[in-house]
Amino acid sequence: MPGTVSLMLAAWAIEALLGWPDWLYRLIRHPVVWFGALVGQLEKAFNRTGWPHGWRYLAGALVSLFAVILATALAWVIVRVLPNSWASFLFQALIASSLLASRSLYQHVAAVAHPLASGEIDTARQAVSFIVGRDPALLDEAGVARASMESLAENASDGVVAPLFWGAIFGLPGLAAYKAINTLDSIIGHRNERYGAFGGFAARLDDAANLVPARLTGCLIGLASMRPSAFGTMLRDARKHRSPNAGWPEAAMAGALDVRLSGPRSYGTHESPEPWLNPDARDPAADDLQKALRLYVKAMGLGACLLAVICLLQEAA
Repeated sequence: MPGTVSLMLAAWAIEALLGWPDWLYRLIRHPVVWFGALVGQLEKAFNRTGWPHGWRYLAGALVSLFAVILATALAWVIVRVLPNSWASFLFQALIASSLLASRSLYQHVAAVAHPLASGEIDTARQAVSFIVGRDPALLDEAGVARASMESLAENASDGVVAPLFWGAIFGLPGLAAYKAINTLDSIIGHRNERYGAFGGFAARLDDAANLVPARLTGCLIGLASMRPSAFGTMLRDARKHRSPNAGWPEAAMAGALDVRLSGPRSYGTHESPEPWLNPDARDPAADDLQKALRLYVKAMGLGACLLAVICLLQEAA
Protein backbone atom coordinates (compact mmCIF):
# COMPACT_ATOMS: atom_id res chain seq x y z
CA MET A 1 0.00 0.00 0.00
CA PRO A 2 1.11 3.61 -0.55
CA GLY A 3 2.98 5.37 2.25
CA THR A 4 2.38 8.51 4.25
CA VAL A 5 3.60 10.87 1.50
CA SER A 6 1.15 9.35 -0.98
CA LEU A 7 -1.58 9.73 1.62
CA MET A 8 -0.83 13.44 1.97
CA LEU A 9 -0.80 13.91 -1.80
CA ALA A 10 -4.19 12.22 -2.10
CA ALA A 11 -5.60 14.26 0.80
CA TRP A 12 -4.31 17.49 -0.72
CA ALA A 13 -5.83 16.66 -4.11
CA ILE A 14 -9.21 16.00 -2.49
CA GLU A 15 -9.06 19.22 -0.46
CA ALA A 16 -7.91 21.34 -3.40
CA LEU A 17 -10.71 20.02 -5.62
CA LEU A 18 -13.57 19.81 -3.12
CA GLY A 19 -12.63 21.62 0.07
CA TRP A 20 -15.18 21.24 2.88
CA PRO A 21 -18.55 21.84 1.19
CA ASP A 22 -20.96 24.33 2.77
CA TRP A 23 -23.75 21.76 2.92
CA LEU A 24 -21.49 19.40 4.88
CA TYR A 25 -20.49 22.18 7.26
CA ARG A 26 -24.14 23.03 7.87
CA LEU A 27 -24.86 19.36 8.48
CA ILE A 28 -22.02 18.34 10.81
CA ARG A 29 -19.79 21.43 11.18
CA HIS A 30 -16.08 20.60 10.88
CA PRO A 31 -13.49 18.54 12.84
CA VAL A 32 -11.62 21.70 13.82
CA VAL A 33 -14.87 23.19 15.14
CA TRP A 34 -15.45 20.05 17.22
CA PHE A 35 -11.94 20.22 18.61
CA GLY A 36 -12.25 23.94 19.25
CA ALA A 37 -15.43 23.37 21.25
CA LEU A 38 -13.59 20.81 23.39
CA VAL A 39 -10.72 23.21 24.01
CA GLY A 40 -13.18 25.95 24.91
CA GLN A 41 -14.84 23.77 27.52
CA LEU A 42 -11.50 22.69 28.98
CA GLU A 43 -10.35 26.29 29.15
CA LYS A 44 -13.48 27.35 31.02
CA ALA A 45 -13.04 24.50 33.48
CA PHE A 46 -9.32 24.82 34.23
CA ASN A 47 -8.26 28.42 33.49
CA ARG A 48 -8.78 29.79 36.99
CA THR A 49 -7.97 33.50 37.15
CA GLY A 50 -7.41 33.33 40.89
CA TRP A 51 -4.54 30.86 40.58
CA PRO A 52 -0.88 31.98 40.56
CA HIS A 53 0.82 32.32 37.17
CA GLY A 54 2.78 29.08 37.56
CA TRP A 55 -0.29 27.01 38.39
CA ARG A 56 -2.22 28.47 35.45
CA TYR A 57 0.68 27.68 33.13
CA LEU A 58 0.81 24.09 34.42
CA ALA A 59 -2.95 23.68 34.04
CA GLY A 60 -2.77 24.99 30.48
CA ALA A 61 0.13 22.66 29.68
CA LEU A 62 -1.76 19.63 30.98
CA VAL A 63 -4.91 20.61 29.08
CA SER A 64 -2.89 21.14 25.90
CA LEU A 65 -1.11 17.81 26.20
CA PHE A 66 -4.37 16.02 26.89
CA ALA A 67 -6.04 17.57 23.83
CA VAL A 68 -3.10 16.79 21.53
CA ILE A 69 -2.79 13.21 22.80
CA LEU A 70 -6.54 12.71 22.37
CA ALA A 71 -6.52 13.92 18.76
CA THR A 72 -3.43 11.85 17.96
CA ALA A 73 -4.85 8.73 19.62
CA LEU A 74 -8.14 8.98 17.70
CA ALA A 75 -6.23 9.22 14.42
CA TRP A 76 -3.97 6.32 15.45
CA VAL A 77 -6.99 4.14 16.26
CA ILE A 78 -8.50 4.90 12.84
CA VAL A 79 -5.27 3.83 11.15
CA ARG A 80 -4.91 0.69 13.25
CA VAL A 81 -8.46 -0.64 12.98
CA LEU A 82 -8.83 -0.15 9.24
CA PRO A 83 -7.77 -3.03 7.00
CA ASN A 84 -4.82 -2.54 4.68
CA SER A 85 -6.79 -1.76 1.53
CA TRP A 86 -7.35 0.96 -1.06
CA ALA A 87 -10.73 1.70 0.50
CA SER A 88 -9.00 2.35 3.84
CA PHE A 89 -6.41 4.54 2.11
CA LEU A 90 -9.17 6.61 0.52
CA PHE A 91 -11.01 6.92 3.83
CA GLN A 92 -7.86 8.15 5.56
CA ALA A 93 -7.24 10.60 2.72
CA LEU A 94 -10.77 11.97 3.11
CA ILE A 95 -10.24 12.50 6.84
CA ALA A 96 -6.83 14.07 6.24
CA SER A 97 -8.26 16.40 3.59
CA SER A 98 -10.54 17.97 6.21
CA LEU A 99 -7.45 19.08 8.15
CA LEU A 100 -5.93 21.00 5.23
CA ALA A 101 -6.93 24.52 4.17
CA SER A 102 -5.34 25.38 0.82
CA ARG A 103 -8.66 25.87 -1.01
CA SER A 104 -10.43 27.76 1.77
CA LEU A 105 -7.40 30.02 2.28
CA TYR A 106 -7.43 30.98 -1.39
CA GLN A 107 -11.19 31.60 -1.30
CA HIS A 108 -11.02 33.80 1.80
CA VAL A 109 -8.26 35.98 0.38
CA ALA A 110 -9.89 36.11 -3.06
CA ALA A 111 -13.04 37.38 -1.33
CA VAL A 112 -10.96 40.38 -0.28
CA ALA A 113 -9.00 40.78 -3.52
CA HIS A 114 -11.96 40.96 -5.90
CA PRO A 115 -13.87 43.86 -4.27
CA LEU A 116 -10.60 45.64 -3.48
CA ALA A 117 -9.66 45.56 -7.17
CA SER A 118 -13.10 47.00 -8.00
CA GLY A 119 -12.72 49.86 -5.54
CA GLU A 120 -15.33 48.44 -3.13
CA ILE A 121 -13.29 49.18 -0.02
CA ASP A 122 -16.12 48.62 2.49
CA THR A 123 -16.82 45.15 1.08
CA ALA A 124 -13.11 44.37 1.14
CA ARG A 125 -12.88 45.55 4.77
CA GLN A 126 -15.77 43.29 5.73
CA ALA A 127 -14.14 40.32 3.99
CA VAL A 128 -10.73 40.92 5.56
CA SER A 129 -12.30 40.95 9.03
CA PHE A 130 -12.83 37.20 8.66
CA ILE A 131 -9.10 36.46 8.26
CA VAL A 132 -7.29 39.00 10.48
CA GLY A 133 -7.76 40.29 14.01
CA ARG A 134 -6.97 43.96 13.46
CA ASP A 135 -9.68 46.64 13.21
CA PRO A 136 -10.76 46.70 9.52
CA ALA A 137 -12.43 50.11 9.85
CA LEU A 138 -8.99 51.70 10.20
CA LEU A 139 -7.56 50.06 7.08
CA ASP A 140 -7.19 51.88 3.79
CA GLU A 141 -6.55 50.09 0.47
CA ALA A 142 -2.90 49.46 1.32
CA GLY A 143 -3.83 48.28 4.82
CA VAL A 144 -6.42 45.81 3.53
CA ALA A 145 -4.01 44.47 0.92
CA ARG A 146 -1.19 44.23 3.46
CA ALA A 147 -3.29 42.41 6.06
CA SER A 148 -4.56 39.94 3.46
CA MET A 149 -1.10 39.25 2.05
CA GLU A 150 0.29 38.62 5.54
CA SER A 151 -2.56 36.24 6.33
CA LEU A 152 -2.08 34.46 3.01
CA ALA A 153 1.66 33.97 3.60
CA GLU A 154 1.36 32.92 7.26
CA ASN A 155 -1.54 30.54 6.70
CA ALA A 156 0.14 28.98 3.68
CA SER A 157 2.49 27.62 6.34
CA ASP A 158 0.05 26.97 9.19
CA GLY A 159 -2.84 25.69 7.09
CA VAL A 160 -1.11 23.84 4.28
CA VAL A 161 2.64 23.21 4.46
CA ALA A 162 2.91 22.41 8.18
CA PRO A 163 0.07 19.84 8.33
CA LEU A 164 1.39 18.19 5.15
CA PHE A 165 4.92 18.18 6.57
CA TRP A 166 3.93 16.38 9.76
CA GLY A 167 1.48 14.15 7.93
CA ALA A 168 4.15 13.09 5.43
CA ILE A 169 6.42 12.07 8.32
CA PHE A 170 3.94 10.46 10.71
CA GLY A 171 0.81 9.86 8.64
CA LEU A 172 -2.69 10.72 9.82
CA PRO A 173 -1.70 10.77 13.53
CA GLY A 174 1.04 13.30 12.79
CA LEU A 175 -1.36 15.47 10.83
CA ALA A 176 -3.97 15.29 13.61
CA ALA A 177 -1.38 16.14 16.26
CA TYR A 178 -0.22 19.21 14.36
CA LYS A 179 -3.76 20.41 13.72
CA ALA A 180 -4.55 20.02 17.42
CA ILE A 181 -1.46 22.05 18.35
CA ASN A 182 -2.25 24.80 15.86
CA THR A 183 -5.90 25.00 16.93
CA LEU A 184 -4.90 25.22 20.59
CA ASP A 185 -2.61 28.12 19.75
CA SER A 186 -5.34 29.94 17.83
CA ILE A 187 -7.76 29.62 20.76
CA ILE A 188 -5.64 30.01 23.91
CA GLY A 189 -2.17 31.02 22.68
CA HIS A 190 -2.74 34.76 23.06
CA ARG A 191 -0.54 37.20 24.95
CA ASN A 192 -3.19 38.79 27.12
CA GLU A 193 -4.38 38.68 30.70
CA ARG A 194 -6.78 35.79 30.19
CA TYR A 195 -4.53 33.48 28.16
CA GLY A 196 -0.96 34.67 28.79
CA ALA A 197 -0.28 32.05 31.46
CA PHE A 198 -2.80 29.34 30.58
CA GLY A 199 -1.98 29.34 26.87
CA GLY A 200 1.76 29.88 27.20
CA PHE A 201 2.64 26.21 26.73
CA ALA A 202 0.33 25.87 23.72
CA ALA A 203 1.95 28.90 22.08
CA ARG A 204 5.46 27.52 22.60
CA LEU A 205 4.38 24.11 21.31
CA ASP A 206 2.99 25.73 18.17
CA ASP A 207 6.23 27.68 17.69
CA ALA A 208 8.19 24.41 17.80
CA ALA A 209 5.81 22.59 15.43
CA ASN A 210 6.06 25.36 12.84
CA LEU A 211 9.82 25.90 13.03
CA VAL A 212 10.69 23.90 9.89
CA PRO A 213 7.43 24.32 7.91
CA ALA A 214 7.52 28.13 8.13
CA ARG A 215 11.01 28.28 6.67
CA LEU A 216 10.08 25.71 4.03
CA THR A 217 7.07 27.84 3.07
CA GLY A 218 9.28 30.90 2.73
CA CYS A 219 11.58 28.95 0.43
CA LEU A 220 8.64 27.75 -1.69
CA ILE A 221 7.41 31.33 -2.06
CA GLY A 222 10.89 32.46 -3.00
CA LEU A 223 11.35 29.69 -5.57
CA ALA A 224 7.90 30.29 -7.05
CA SER A 225 8.65 33.99 -7.48
CA MET A 226 12.04 33.30 -9.13
CA ARG A 227 13.27 36.53 -7.52
CA PRO A 228 16.47 36.54 -5.42
CA SER A 229 15.01 39.49 -3.48
CA ALA A 230 12.49 37.11 -1.89
CA PHE A 231 15.30 35.13 -0.27
CA GLY A 232 17.31 38.25 0.54
CA THR A 233 14.39 39.90 2.31
CA MET A 234 13.50 36.69 4.11
CA LEU A 235 17.02 36.18 5.43
CA ARG A 236 17.36 39.84 6.42
CA ASP A 237 13.95 40.65 7.90
CA ALA A 238 12.24 37.42 9.01
CA ARG A 239 13.67 37.57 12.52
CA LYS A 240 12.30 41.09 13.03
CA HIS A 241 8.76 39.67 13.21
CA ARG A 242 7.16 39.21 16.64
CA SER A 243 6.59 35.54 15.73
CA PRO A 244 9.59 33.23 15.39
CA ASN A 245 7.93 31.62 12.36
CA ALA A 246 5.42 33.90 10.62
CA GLY A 247 8.13 36.32 9.54
CA TRP A 248 9.68 33.78 7.16
CA PRO A 249 6.82 33.36 4.67
CA GLU A 250 5.70 36.98 5.13
CA ALA A 251 9.18 38.38 4.46
CA ALA A 252 9.53 36.11 1.44
CA MET A 253 6.20 37.39 0.13
CA ALA A 254 7.27 40.99 0.73
CA GLY A 255 10.53 40.51 -1.14
CA ALA A 256 8.92 38.56 -3.96
CA LEU A 257 6.38 41.32 -4.69
CA ASP A 258 8.61 44.26 -3.73
CA VAL A 259 6.20 45.61 -1.10
CA ARG A 260 6.49 46.27 2.61
CA LEU A 261 4.48 44.16 5.04
CA SER A 262 3.84 44.00 8.80
CA GLY A 263 4.45 47.37 10.46
CA PRO A 264 2.33 49.10 13.14
CA ARG A 265 -1.28 47.98 13.40
CA SER A 266 -4.35 48.47 15.58
CA TYR A 267 -6.32 45.74 17.38
CA GLY A 268 -9.32 47.68 18.63
CA THR A 269 -7.98 49.88 21.42
CA HIS A 270 -4.55 48.21 21.39
CA GLU A 271 -1.77 49.56 19.18
CA SER A 272 0.98 47.13 18.22
CA PRO A 273 4.24 48.80 17.02
CA GLU A 274 5.44 46.00 14.77
CA PRO A 275 8.58 46.51 12.64
CA TRP A 276 8.34 46.59 8.85
CA LEU A 277 9.37 43.70 6.62
CA ASN A 278 11.12 45.02 3.50
CA PRO A 279 10.83 48.56 4.92
CA ASP A 280 12.26 50.44 1.93
CA ALA A 281 9.67 49.07 -0.51
CA ARG A 282 6.32 50.64 -1.41
CA ASP A 283 2.95 49.92 0.19
CA PRO A 284 0.94 47.17 -1.52
CA ALA A 285 -1.96 48.05 -3.80
CA ALA A 286 -5.04 46.10 -4.88
CA ASP A 287 -3.30 44.48 -7.85
CA ASP A 288 -0.49 43.26 -5.55
CA LEU A 289 -3.02 41.14 -3.69
CA GLN A 290 -4.00 39.50 -6.99
CA LYS A 291 -0.30 38.85 -7.63
CA ALA A 292 0.06 37.39 -4.15
CA LEU A 293 -2.74 34.92 -4.86
CA ARG A 294 -1.06 33.83 -8.09
CA LEU A 295 2.24 33.46 -6.25
CA TYR A 296 0.52 31.40 -3.57
CA VAL A 297 -0.85 29.00 -6.20
CA LYS A 298 2.61 28.64 -7.77
CA ALA A 299 4.26 28.05 -4.39
CA MET A 300 1.73 25.39 -3.41
CA GLY A 301 2.17 23.81 -6.84
CA LEU A 302 5.89 23.55 -6.15
CA GLY A 303 5.07 21.99 -2.81
CA ALA A 304 2.89 19.39 -4.52
CA CYS A 305 5.72 18.63 -6.96
CA LEU A 306 8.13 18.21 -4.05
CA LEU A 307 5.76 15.77 -2.37
CA ALA A 308 5.36 13.87 -5.64
CA VAL A 309 9.13 13.54 -6.06
CA ILE A 310 9.52 12.32 -2.48
CA CYS A 311 6.69 9.88 -3.09
CA LEU A 312 8.38 8.46 -6.19
CA LEU A 313 11.69 8.12 -4.36
CA GLN A 314 9.92 6.46 -1.44
CA GLU A 315 8.21 3.96 -3.73
CA ALA A 316 11.44 3.23 -5.60
CA ALA A 317 13.42 2.57 -2.42
